[in-house]
Parts: sequence; C-alpha cells; structure tokens
Amino acid sequence: MLKILSALLAGIIFGVGLALSQMVNPNKVINFLDVTGQWDPSLMFVLGGAVLTTMVAYRFIFSKGKPVLADDFQLPSLLQIDRPLIIGATLFGIGWGLIGYCPGPAVASLGFGLEEPLIVVISMLVGMLLYKAAVK
Repeated sequence: MLKILSALLAGIIFGVGLALSQMVNPNKVINFLDVTGQWDPSLMFVLGGAVLTTMVAYRFIFSKGKPVLADDFQLPSLLQIDRPLIIGATLFGIGWGLIGYCPGPAVASLGFGLEEPLIVVISMLVGMLLYKAAVK
C-alpha cells in the first residue's frame, strides 16, 4: 500500500509541476520546438531544472545501494541504440512536435477536462495495445 501511495504522490507532484511550468499547454510546447518561428525558450529552464535535479538525485539515490520501497533497482538491461529505439524516438518526436503533447503532460492535462488530451491519451493506449499484440 505504501508503494501505491508513494507512486500516487509522485504522480501528483509531477502533474502539478507540469501544469505550473505550462508543459501541459501544447501551444507553449510547440512554440518552444519552433526555433525558426515564434521560439519561446522559457521551457529550457524547465528542462534544465529537470536535468539538474536528476543529476543530483540519481547520485544520492544510487549511493544508498537499494531503493526505499523495493528490493533492488529496476534498470534497463538493453544499453545499445537499436532500430526499434530509433523508430520509437522518431515517432515520439514527430508526435510531440505536431500536437505539443508528450505522454506525461497529456495525462496531466486530462484534469482540465479538455477533449484534445483525451484523444491523445486514448491514441497512446491504442498504440500500446497494438504494439503489444504485434510483439506476441
């Protein structure tokens, strides 16, 4: 139960952070990605803050030897860049650039009751199910 509550709390904090930084606003994100047009560099501070926080936190967390609420760290075993990774990253980038939503902000945006993020989240879920069916 403690794992579920801590995951819920982390998700709420993440969602609030996305909303406060306006990462849930697709126009803000598209303007950030549009470096040849109406470029809005303000999200650079959000991304920089996330990278800095991660750099510091990971060093601290991994120095403990094991997570607080698990027996061991769940780290990826595949460490090489392969074709599926490149294809997935490309599709992710194209989708993010076209509509201005990536998965976290899309889910966080559901709380605003808008139709667009609902379509994005449903599309993501359908894509995940299709991928899972294709891999079997």
